[in-house]
Amino acid sequence: MDELEKNTDGKKVAVIVGLGETGLSCAKYLRSKGESFTVVDSRQDPPGLERLRADCPGIQVELGPFNETTLINASQLIVSPGVSLREQAIVSAIDSGVPITGDIDIFSQVVKAPIVAVTGSNGKSTVVSLVAEICRKAGISYGLGGNLEAEGAVPALDLLQEPVKDLYILELSSFQLETTSKLAAEVAVLLNFSEDHMDRYEKPDDYLCAKQRIFNGARKVVINLDSKFSRPPVPQTGEVLAFGMGGPEPGNFGVKQEGEQEWIAYGDHKLLPATGIKIAGRHNIANVLAAMAIGKCLHIRLDVMVDAVRGFVGLPHRCQWIAEVDEVDYYNDSKGTNVGATVAAIEGLGERISGKLILIVGGVGKGADFSPLRAAVQKYVSNTVVIGSAAQELADMLGDLGPVLFATDMQDAVAKGSASSRRGDAVLLSPACASFDMFRDFRHRGEEFIDQVRRLQ
Repeated sequence: MDELEKNTDGKKVAVIVGLGETGLSCAKYLRSKGESFTVVDSRQDPPGLERLRADCPGIQVELGPFNETTLINASQLIVSPGVSLREQAIVSAIDSGVPITGDIDIFSQVVKAPIVAVTGSNGKSTVVSLVAEICRKAGISYGLGGNLEAEGAVPALDLLQEPVKDLYILELSSFQLETTSKLAAEVAVLLNFSEDHMDRYEKPDDYLCAKQRIFNGARKVVINLDSKFSRPPVPQTGEVLAFGMGGPEPGNFGVKQEGEQEWIAYGDHKLLPATGIKIAGRHNIANVLAAMAIGKCLHIRLDVMVDAVRGFVGLPHRCQWIAEVDEVDYYNDSKGTNVGATVAAIEGLGERISGKLILIVGGVGKGADFSPLRAAVQKYVSNTVVIGSAAQELADMLGDLGPVLFATDMQDAVAKGSASSRRGDAVLLSPACASFDMFRDFRHRGEEFIDQVRRLQ
């Protein structure tokens, strides 16, 4: 235990459970309000510890296995998204009647401006970044925060330290939504749903139920007609706007087919050719439709949204073209941390290239079912390179579909991918797994891939 200050008056104080970026933002927020609190983290040297000591001197910190007494005696627990509510000490505190909250719940009760809330298994970072660009083009001041995977995003509570904005755009994970009860978003969307985080949830329904908390109190809802899981679990009283990859009904967004040309459309209005967007893959057409539907809920003009979409070039680590080496393209999709994301990347690139894909896949499987990869791999992939702790499991799942090569690290993976490629092929890093067995995070994994590709040039 690292005790910087003791609470000696016997008064119960809030306990922040888990440090990192989110926990640190909670600490700075409570400090700005003059409130007493304790920070606990099961790690001996959690990220953000030195910054906590600098920004919040004198705060009590407990490191190592959670002290159940500390949590049971808290006025409330502010749980960071990286900490499971199934931790025994947290379960005991809940059973003792200690209120549970999180940074998004606190933010939503304090902020006065409308909130756009986006969740989903895949695409949420791209969608919130598109919405931000649409707002920028429309002259709407915005704050972008939440899950910290969109470019320029900050922890939600850090947004309160900035000048007040017209609108707040939040990318939300299921972990954040678990501790959020009163979001009351102006616009809420659950983009899609595929199995993920089965190391954290007992069954897929638990994961879905966490995602669906985004609809609590929402004034407007955007639904994906191509995903039955995108709809709220109970009928909504507010405005509902839909998007999908089929021809749109009046008042909804979709794709119109005219001869060989596909158009992104709003009802009967053709807005721009599908080939007019710079981000590759059919999943990104869906992401554009989702962002424009959100923009419509915010009463932004269609021509402004079209202008924003045309100029959007995508995000790093998401089907990001890196280089062409010896007539082979290399793509970094390190953000593909679950099976659904990797299927979308394989299909999106596979249909665009003249050759085949060499897929680099693997990492921490998180208890996922890898079988949905099979159809896409069979259609578009010539060779699979497997890495990380899930390598053998992936090899067993995909080995009958074509050659599978085991790689010891990213350098080895890129070398094997390069050696097995032919002119017109593409080497795609899309791991379908988390990164923390070999890398700090998905960004580090992607940067290692980029570095190794550039060494080929």
